[in-house]
Amino acid sequence: MNGQQRIWFTSDLHFGHQNIITYCGRPWKTAQRMDEALIENWNARVGQGDLVYVLGDVFWCEAERAAQILRRLNGHKKVVLGNHDQLIRKDPGTRMLFDEILPDLHEVHIDRMHIVLCHYPLLSWNRAFGGAFMLHGHSHNTIPFDPRNGRRMDVGVDAQGYAPVSWHEVKSRLEAVPAFDPRGYERDGDGRA
Repeated sequence: MNGQQRIWFTSDLHFGHQNIITYCGRPWKTAQRMDEALIENWNARVGQGDLVYVLGDVFWCEAERAAQILRRLNGHKKVVLGNHDQLIRKDPGTRMLFDEILPDLHEVHIDRMHIVLCHYPLLSWNRAFGGAFMLHGHSHNTIPFDPRNGRRMDVGVDAQGYAPVSWHEVKSRLEAVPAFDPRGYERDGDGRA
């Protein structure tokens, strides 16, 4: 992109979490091997100047190990906290390693697109009828992508080949889905439900 900052999304890394391997059928025998593969996959895609939105459930380890991992990951990291982010919530040192801690429900604009970010998948979200995207984690690829659910996408590692997914990939996939109001309301002539 000629030196431009690229944007990435990911979720549910669960660094240090041995049991997530069994729970989600991840292809590693130990958390150490999983951590190394996730770091390698991240850095193979994300450049030093890139921006990564992490949509929760980052660590399942002690603060020292979390700091070691986070320092090895390329890019500027903004995090929306998930249900397993107690370490980030409680430890100021870990929080400081992120570029920004975002609200639990955060909205951004990229390339004039409205994007709703949350750890949890939402059935309805702001501006869905106008084409807004809803990006989430939490479900560990148990909610298959279905255009009938609107422009919603699981960006967690279990759904994305154990690596962050690029804005380009997200945009290409979700722009192909027709915008509609997931609440089931009909829109009137001026676009309001």
